[in-house]
Amino acid sequence: MTPAAGPSDDPSDEAIRAIAHPSRRTMLRLVWDRERPASELADAAGLSRPAASQHLKQLREAGLVTVRVDANRRLYRADLGRIAQVASFLDDFWSEPLRRLTAAAEAKAGNPDAGGQAP
Repeated sequence: MTPAAGPSDDPSDEAIRAIAHPSRRTMLRLVWDRERPASELADAAGLSRPAASQHLKQLREAGLVTVRVDANRRLYRADLGRIAQVASFLDDFWSEPLRRLTAAAEAKAGNPDAGGQAP
């Protein structure tokens, strides 16, 4: 029996879990190129302020956003360096499996005996 998935020491796992939720991806896109207050992010994502706060906390803990306090507002911005690290991890993770899949598909397409049809 395979052990259940649990917490990992790999920081990329936390970041991937953070971007798995559509509302968090929406908020992350909004702070990509400029700071925005939490209230604006909540409204744009269609979330209550408390729900948005929890999602922003997950993005912050994953290192995907930074927060700056300005008077009584919290301003969020994407950490593009961290996002680049996660993107690089995903590129490395998928490059070899995708290369093998492409090679297998091309081989099958070029070999009618393999069950594919030649173009």
